[in-house]
Amino acid sequence: MKWDFIIVHESAHEWFGNNITSKDNADMWVHESFANYAEGLYTECLFGKEAGADYTIRVRRGIRNDRPIVAAYEVNDQGSGDMYPKGGNMLHTIRQIVDDDEKWRGILRGLNKTFWHQTVMGKQIEEYIAKQSGVDLTKVFDQYLRTAQIPVFEYKLEGTTLSYRWTGVVPGFNMPLKVKTSAAGFTLIHPTESWQTATVALADSAEFAVDRNFYVDARRVVTGQQPH
Repeated sequence: MKWDFIIVHESAHEWFGNNITSKDNADMWVHESFANYAEGLYTECLFGKEAGADYTIRVRRGIRNDRPIVAAYEVNDQGSGDMYPKGGNMLHTIRQIVDDDEKWRGILRGLNKTFWHQTVMGKQIEEYIAKQSGVDLTKVFDQYLRTAQIPVFEYKLEGTTLSYRWTGVVPGFNMPLKVKTSAAGFTLIHPTESWQTATVALADSAEFAVDRNFYVDARRVVTGQQPH
């Protein structure tokens, strides 16, 4: 109740929706995911980065994961309403991957300069973000936009050994992830669909955590239990 949701959300459409417009309703995420994400940015502007993250993370409660965000093309179809909260959290996750807020702001501003008063396909937006970030985000966009699942991070902790992998993902999914492996804070790891290992330095395994800013499903596999 600290600000008017509808004014902020609809004002965001002056940039994503009116300045940059999707050619096909299948790519409505170009409007709604960015407008949803802008709500968190507005919160961050008023109350700080942590508050902005809190806002974006809380809207996950509205995510249904019922069907893909991107629908079929050329039939005037729209994807899941998850294009709002899930799409916003996808962008928030990509911000973590970029890991450079100045660069990330430049990407958002650059989108509106590059595609000023244009109608675009979603792929153009994806490719621009990837090129400007210097990161191959193909699998990230495919996972969050074209499937109804969020990535599952499976992990096992045995003493000081952390075993981990991605599951429930598109083939070749390789999104990096930040996890807490020591009292010093979070470390960037690069899970794949194959099990990998790393060394942790935690006094208690309960201290292990996945950075909440990444929209993933973290599941611990207990020794002797069959992985999901």
